[in-house]
Amino acid sequence: MEVINEIRDEDVDLGLLKEVPLSFSKGNLMMPLRQQDGEIVAAVSDIRGVLALKDIAKAFNLKPRPIQTASGVILDAIGRLYGRASTAEDVIGDLSGEDLSMVATEFEAPKDLLELTEEAPIIRLLNALFHQAVKERASDIHVEPYEKELEVRLRVDGILRKVLSPPKIIQEALISRVKIMANLDIAEKRLPQDGRIRLLVGGRDIDIRVSIIPTSFGERAVLRLLDRKRGLLSLSDVGLSKDNVKKMEDILIRTNGIVLVTGPTGSGKTTTLYAAINQVKTEEKNIITVEDPVEYQLEGVGQIQVNPRIGLNFASGLRSIVRQDPDIIMVGEIRDSETAEIAIQASLTGHLVLSTLHTNDAPTALTRLLDMGIEPFLVASSLYGVFAQRLVRVICPNCKKGFSPSNAELEYFEGLGRPGQLFHGIGCDKCKGKGYIGRTGIFELLIIDNEVRSMIMQRDDAKAIKEYAVSKGMKTLRMDGLDKVMQGITTLEEVLRVTQKDYADLPV
Repeated sequence: MEVINEIRDEDVDLGLLKEVPLSFSKGNLMMPLRQQDGEIVAAVSDIRGVLALKDIAKAFNLKPRPIQTASGVILDAIGRLYGRASTAEDVIGDLSGEDLSMVATEFEAPKDLLELTEEAPIIRLLNALFHQAVKERASDIHVEPYEKELEVRLRVDGILRKVLSPPKIIQEALISRVKIMANLDIAEKRLPQDGRIRLLVGGRDIDIRVSIIPTSFGERAVLRLLDRKRGLLSLSDVGLSKDNVKKMEDILIRTNGIVLVTGPTGSGKTTTLYAAINQVKTEEKNIITVEDPVEYQLEGVGQIQVNPRIGLNFASGLRSIVRQDPDIIMVGEIRDSETAEIAIQASLTGHLVLSTLHTNDAPTALTRLLDMGIEPFLVASSLYGVFAQRLVRVICPNCKKGFSPSNAELEYFEGLGRPGQLFHGIGCDKCKGKGYIGRTGIFELLIIDNEVRSMIMQRDDAKAIKEYAVSKGMKTLRMDGLDKVMQGITTLEEVLRVTQKDYADLPV
């Protein structure tokens, strides 16, 4: 019998997979590959697969041709390829004539969505959407109602893309199905609701954060996908330069003080904090976090989930954490002056506090704390470092190509060196013609030295603090981004998309 060690995508006829039920293939460890020269070719692991292949070959009136393959390779191929045989668009045609009021059935989770093929079309539609989102590495699914239409968009690598326009008539049924899966009140359509769904999609454990809000044309849902099995990243993996990694490590060995990571929603702040915790986590340290929500489970770390319904917010959670004798505390977000004050007091009493703040750059975080009503001397004495960050798309390595930059493009690199060539992705099957695949961070690290502390005490504005920090060697977000452009990691267009012109370039 022929033996293979891998099953490549191009070796599999997706049309054939539509004819063989997934449960049959999975149960018999048999992966149909293709029809060829009067034979049906399939990867098998043992005698079960051989017998199953004979049954299929008889149904197709073909000869069986088994190929010996490891069971793990077969299961991986089944999870990877079966979902491609049907997408959300394939289900839309089944919706006509269905009684949409009957689709809201009880949901049991976790259950592998690839096996839920015989459910009502509206349920299969949502299942297909989840699988397509996971397959395309989407971070969010947007279900958006308008006056005469319903749109579904996926956010992949930070960019939204329309993938589906289901019939407007299924809008309420689709949202109701999401609510049932997230254990929300399907009768309440006037107030925002938040919930969570946990699913298995192709063998991957996915946590989904659900947010539903009422709009003029019906309820709108945004679902954020988090892969629970995703490995934790190191500080260098998130995009920090060697210099910034060293500075961050110097800050993290302190036994007290505050470190802030700033940026807009979805800019990777929590991932950076997890990387920092992973860096300092040891058996000798007691690390406790309070988060909304707990995005990834950290082994050896106590994690508290915020629950406003019972009065457990960041401030109350932080008060309780301090009584647990922690060495390091992570606060998911400083949203108000009460949380800020407790975090500062904790840092002044022998705790290292890591947290996030929503500001555009690092120096603005200082003035934001002052605007919250925190006394300047408390900010100056407790804060050790502030990171600002953004995410930029990474050039696809499969279709990466160099080119000579124009004079207009070279102007952006003035003072940073003159790059001989830049890179971009020309588009390929691997990146679906986008030229990008995955994202990395660009960073701005403000170290709080004695001069910055003096400026905080004098309530100097963010522009003055930034100009001083740059004069002392701080790289702004744009500078760090341009460094990554010169290294061939990302493109100039990406950096210009997510960064603003630096203060030094603005007219006074």
